[in-house]
Amino acid sequence: MRLFLLSAALIGLCSSGHAAVLKSEPGEGQLRPGQRVLVDDGSCPAGQIKEVIGGSDRKYRTTIRREGSPRSVHCIAH
Repeated sequence: MRLFLLSAALIGLCSSGHAAVLKSEPGEGQLRPGQRVLVDDGSCPAGQIKEVIGGSDRKYRTTIRREGSPRSVHCIAH
């Protein structure tokens, strides 16, 4: 049930023009690659908020092995 509610919240973030602010960072696999969410969990300095950008764990089977991109986390001005 909790996973369903989190998924519904993330879908709402993607479909609306206004970004909602989450209270905790989404779990692994909950963000699509490149998807951005704001998280107010108190880990950033005053006046800033955490921006989380989804990464990818895909590995491509080619002659050159390419790794996915890691999740990115930054504190930005709020």
